[in-house]
Amino acid sequence: MVGEWKTASLGKVCKEIYRYPSFYGMEKHAHGVPVIRGEHLLPSGAISTDWSDYWFVSEEYAHQYPKTRVALHDLVMSVRGSIGKFARVGPAHVGAQISPNVIRLSPDPAQIEPTYFYYALKGSTASAFISSTSSSSAVPALRASDIKLAEIPVPPVPEQRAIAHILGTLDDKIELNRRMNETLEAMARALFKSWFVDFDPVRAKTAGRDPGLPRPVADLFPARLVDSEFGQIPEGWEVVPLPREIEVNPTRPLRKGDVAQYLDMASMPTRGHAPDATVDRPFGSGMRFKNGDTLVARITPCLENGKTAFVDFLQEGQVGWGSTEFIVLSPKPPLPDEYAYCLARSVEFREFAIQSMTGSSGRQRVPAESLSHYQLVRPTGQVARRYGECVRPLFARASAATQESRSLAALRDTLLPKLISGELRVKDAEHAVGRTLA
Repeated sequence: MVGEWKTASLGKVCKEIYRYPSFYGMEKHAHGVPVIRGEHLLPSGAISTDWSDYWFVSEEYAHQYPKTRVALHDLVMSVRGSIGKFARVGPAHVGAQISPNVIRLSPDPAQIEPTYFYYALKGSTASAFISSTSSSSAVPALRASDIKLAEIPVPPVPEQRAIAHILGTLDDKIELNRRMNETLEAMARALFKSWFVDFDPVRAKTAGRDPGLPRPVADLFPARLVDSEFGQIPEGWEVVPLPREIEVNPTRPLRKGDVAQYLDMASMPTRGHAPDATVDRPFGSGMRFKNGDTLVARITPCLENGKTAFVDFLQEGQVGWGSTEFIVLSPKPPLPDEYAYCLARSVEFREFAIQSMTGSSGRQRVPAESLSHYQLVRPTGQVARRYGECVRPLFARASAATQESRSLAALRDTLLPKLISGELRVKDAEHAVGRTLA
């Protein structure tokens, strides 16, 4: 079987490999055609859909340069700075423009199945070749001519489709888990906003409307709003500074040199609660945390980009550590652990944190002590505990799905080079995937 396989250069299997030469004349707009930059290429092989992180060009400008606009099944690759990252173009990005720091690769479907093309590039020696041919300047860069020379295995098309189906099945399940987690977190955050920011149940009862909650839950909320320095708040609730209810950078036992899970800033999520990965590393100097803590990036641009995590990946009793640029939040009972995470993701908290940043341009950060000026509306213990009962199962489901996705990603990464090289037969890989997903 493998004897029938051949290799081909990317220049041969692509209809086009194109890099836009310059930023010259590319005026930024608030709306229009989004411009894909290297930082939008995610480790998952997808392109970010956080449109707030994009800048745009006018439709008239983009129309002048049709070769810079991506089509479905194209691949885009970063070719300057952090080179060699690549991702597939999905429906959400069709028609977007590439920046000069990104290159567009359009596979020829007559020669190579587009999904297989993505996996072949990811799992073959082509990526290493591309990285090794980058310039040695202070900011490494790639030329289109370099990329065209990289080679990938090209088995018969039916074999390509079978390999793409196996690996795609795993990625589809990972994506399904990601979307489910996004929904679960949205539910928890919506409930947080309703109960603790907008006071919806209290406003409904004040107006004589049904709060839309089970009677035992609705009975926990008062039927009046009263004046406070914060504005109107539920009767019996209290306005307090954040550190009174949430410990900021609490002490955690970890001795210098102890090996513990380490989380770096690059692995902090901008969306969702779960970090990309942790590594075991001897403790040196950094912020310490345990399960139930919330981590917030306090330095620019990480804070503005939304880097925030909920710690649920440690073993019972373990202490982890990470960047000195984290702020660690730990709610005091009866507030549930999840409260701090939903707070940290709220618009109100993020705006306060960004406005509290100090320091020179480009190195601004939030002083931890500034959080003593942030005001919380403290709910009654019964409401706080009930919120925990509502959202804890949501976070538990999301955590289980994240663990499953990591296992699936590990299986995919194990199968990938073996399938691409022909070392592993398709039928054997199908059995392995079937057992995992059963």
